[in-house]
Amino acid sequence: MTRRVPWSRAVMWRLAGTSVLRHLETLGWNPVRHPDRASGRMGDMSEIDGMGTERATCVLAPNPSAMTLDGTNTWIIGEPGAEEVVVVDPGPKDGKHLRRVADVIAGQGRRVGLVLLTHGHPDHSAGAARFAEIAGGGVKVRALDPRHRLGDEGLGEGDVVTTGGLELRIMETPGHSDDSLTFWLPADRAVLTGDTVLGYGTTVLEGKLGDYLSSLDRLRTFSADREAAVILPGHGPKLDDPLAALDHYIDHRRERLAQVEAAVAGGARTAREVVEIVYADVDRTLWPAAEWSVQSQLDYLNERP
Repeated sequence: MTRRVPWSRAVMWRLAGTSVLRHLETLGWNPVRHPDRASGRMGDMSEIDGMGTERATCVLAPNPSAMTLDGTNTWIIGEPGAEEVVVVDPGPKDGKHLRRVADVIAGQGRRVGLVLLTHGHPDHSAGAARFAEIAGGGVKVRALDPRHRLGDEGLGEGDVVTTGGLELRIMETPGHSDDSLTFWLPADRAVLTGDTVLGYGTTVLEGKLGDYLSSLDRLRTFSADREAAVILPGHGPKLDDPLAALDHYIDHRRERLAQVEAAVAGGARTAREVVEIVYADVDRTLWPAAEWSVQSQLDYLNERP
């Protein structure tokens, strides 16, 4: 069952999933501005835009924020020489971005065969239906959560996508959200992780910490067994050492969990009280997001035998 998201978090994800931040910026206010950006302006490009592998190319959405890092990574994936491509996470409902993705594909002399979603948060999914219209030809959107599909076909554990001769294998990796999926592109030995693993920093948890830790352990084992060469995340730069990245994520979560346990043992009772201790050296603009992750950790500790 999907957990209810606090109103403030729902608003932040909704804002990150639209172009409304541009308008708020003109008024001098961006509630989810990335703290590392001097201006907070949307639309900045970086080395992330255009990165990828032989079969996967990133088109960076212009929605940078504390929730989305440099912006959402939209992935165009296709076999060399194939006429059809798969688009993973069209991104926010931002017409300029969606048209740019379509233009990149058209410039390659190809067409969109299918749209896939790693999960349903608006910064990944809000533009999917509109992008399908722009792409034309009855393009379908497949996702784990039926609410985000366009067409009858879903997407889940063990599915294999073969559009345009491509091979993409699907794994369910809950934790960041209950509907989070990871895609394996064997021809490039690439793992598309959505928001389960980011290009830098750590992800906010909407789902259960126990599920997330299991997903990380599974991805670590899978990546080692398949000799994965690169992680293509939903935000941030690609990671060319998947095992090191996953080890860091696992170690970080275990370390944070130990710190939360120590804070609770020291008298902290609420997520906010834990954050004030464990995240004392972190920019306070990130404390609300930290509270959500801490609450997941507190729930995990309370549910653990």
